[in-house]
Amino acid sequence: MSEPIKTLPLVMEEPRGRRKPPRHLADLDEAGRKDLLTEMGLPGFRAKQLSNHYFGRLVHDPAEMTDLPAGQRAELVSALLPDLMTPIREQTADKGTTVKTLWRLFDGALVESVLMRYKDRATICISSQAGCGMACPFCATGAGGLQRNMSTAEIVHQVVVGARAMASGEVAGGPGRLSNVVFMGMGEPLANYKAVLGAVRRLTDPAPAGLGLSARHVTVSTVGLVPRIRQLADEGIPVTLALSLHAPDDELRNELVPINTRFSVAETVEAAYHYFATTGRRVSIEYALMRGINDQAWRADLLAEVLSADGRGTGWVHVNPIPLNAVPGSRFTRSREEDMDEFMRRLNERGISTTMRDTRGSDIDAACGQLAASAD
Repeated sequence: MSEPIKTLPLVMEEPRGRRKPPRHLADLDEAGRKDLLTEMGLPGFRAKQLSNHYFGRLVHDPAEMTDLPAGQRAELVSALLPDLMTPIREQTADKGTTVKTLWRLFDGALVESVLMRYKDRATICISSQAGCGMACPFCATGAGGLQRNMSTAEIVHQVVVGARAMASGEVAGGPGRLSNVVFMGMGEPLANYKAVLGAVRRLTDPAPAGLGLSARHVTVSTVGLVPRIRQLADEGIPVTLALSLHAPDDELRNELVPINTRFSVAETVEAAYHYFATTGRRVSIEYALMRGINDQAWRADLLAEVLSADGRGTGWVHVNPIPLNAVPGSRFTRSREEDMDEFMRRLNERGISTTMRDTRGSDIDAACGQLAASAD
């Protein structure tokens, strides 16, 4: 490990003068949607009808919105349901139960989402930024840097499209229901805090105000923006927090996750424990296993010590070791099976609940950012 350490800001700044995404009903709460229509000289009560089509019926075609007057339909849809993003490439794996979509946003930025159907649930992994500014050297997204934050509506729309695909039977297995959302796609969610929090509210608000998902089925990941973790704990929305730790010691984590130069392993883990203590929600620790880098047995022992230090015990946390989806040409590669097995055994032996993360779509540019990079 010889790459220089980078010092990163807490919030990544975007270039000035950049055009903003079209305003969409998902950017606004119920009152805001009504007020917008009223300001435009349109009937405010139509906002609830539009919301019901978008969040309740999962309809996007104006021709299907027959309860809207034909003479006002186009204007109403243009006001609150503008086109946000266009699918430009789709890849499937796992016999059609995994679908990865590359989206082009209104300004040409590219983002990805992945819909994964399991026997007992359907999960969508979504992006919160176009690119990422966290500069983790093993990550395909981080290699390209940050282009811009996504709007609340752009984030939400990935989920609505996924829910529509499930409901209509477009995903192998027949019609079903989208049940889980994970903010583990492109970007650092907590570096786009306001938009991500707005998206969480839209996803969990009851229909037609929102999509009506359980907050417990929404997972927000972070590489460890400590002040934002503490802020999220106080929002009163019991989403699951996933901390991408990847190393139990500062020396290694400084190189793998550069934000660690601002917030140490100890500070980051303490913030995660604060989240658990405040919300009662067990925290997930994400740990991408890299051959010869962070997969040594002694690091598993150290990880167990770090998580249970200061009298925290082990019941507050669950560790997800993840076989690395390697980026072509990268020096970071997937750990050997025997090393992954020993890493898990050591954690379980120390009383740390541990489950190897299922890696879907290994044959379709599985690591976030790979599909977008190949389209540049």
